[in-house]
Amino acid sequence: MSLLQLRNISKRFATAPTLVQRVGAALGRARPPATVHAVSDVSLEIAQGEVLGLVGESGCGKSTLARMAAGIQLASSGQALYRGQPVAVQRGTRVHKSTRQVQMIFQDPYASLNPRHRVERIVGEGAFVHGLIDKPGLRDYVCDCMLRAGIDPAYRLQYPHQFSGGQRQRIGVARALAMQPEFLVCDEAVAALDVSIQAQVLNLFMQLRQDFSLTYLFVSHDLGVVRHLSDRVAVMYLGRLVELAPAEDIFARANHPYTRALLDNMLTLDARRRRFRAIQGEIPSPLDPPSGCAFHPRCPHALPRCKQETPQPQRIAPGHFSACHLNG
Repeated sequence: MSLLQLRNISKRFATAPTLVQRVGAALGRARPPATVHAVSDVSLEIAQGEVLGLVGESGCGKSTLARMAAGIQLASSGQALYRGQPVAVQRGTRVHKSTRQVQMIFQDPYASLNPRHRVERIVGEGAFVHGLIDKPGLRDYVCDCMLRAGIDPAYRLQYPHQFSGGQRQRIGVARALAMQPEFLVCDEAVAALDVSIQAQVLNLFMQLRQDFSLTYLFVSHDLGVVRHLSDRVAVMYLGRLVELAPAEDIFARANHPYTRALLDNMLTLDARRRRFRAIQGEIPSPLDPPSGCAFHPRCPHALPRCKQETPQPQRIAPGHFSACHLNG
């Protein structure tokens, strides 16, 4: 059963008008402000209990998609559904409950924690507000959540600046667990950590999945991390989904030229028979995305139709979809 559904979801941001545009507006010659096409017409489903890895270069729209899935940002068009109900930041008992069940863990653990609050309040405030625990039982509840996230409860009265980066990320995990979620959205949750700490936090995520039957949307630019955690992998480029497949298929039989280029640049310990091959060209601006296939200016296999027609995802194997004109 699908826990989360994204149906043709898009997100656009209007840029602030420049001085020239403001002067033009005052003279009655206004031009519409430029629009950033962060996410364009993405559809995917996440089944209950699975881990979907979301990968792509910086600026491809991964974090924006994750925030819409978590209900932090509203879509410009399309729908995000959690158990068939809209995921949105709005009032109402039904939506209030769904926002509790979907929690997000952010890339920067320090920026996501209130520096004026002690850990006890950071972890327990949401659960108390949502009525999951009463005031007499709050201390024990917070201590239990901290233990599950691998933090000594003796530190519950300290402030975020008194912890290391890995410990702060665990505080973020404890805060999410305190809400008794079903679905965790992890936005580059280990990117800011040292490699040794990354391994500890990744193992924590895997253990929590086992203990609480959690579902994850795991956003990362590190294919090694995604391979370690994910059941399926979705690949984004310039706001569009270009490939979606089981993790073993992505790493063994990637179809889209962009996915293959990412895999060619994947870090590995076996460097004896590999040569680094950078992806040619620069990522186009989301202010003015290319026509047709967004990857065609950098693709070594581009066809004339790639410049004109936007490829739609096609099923090339069971559970494997790719948006590329090379598939016919």
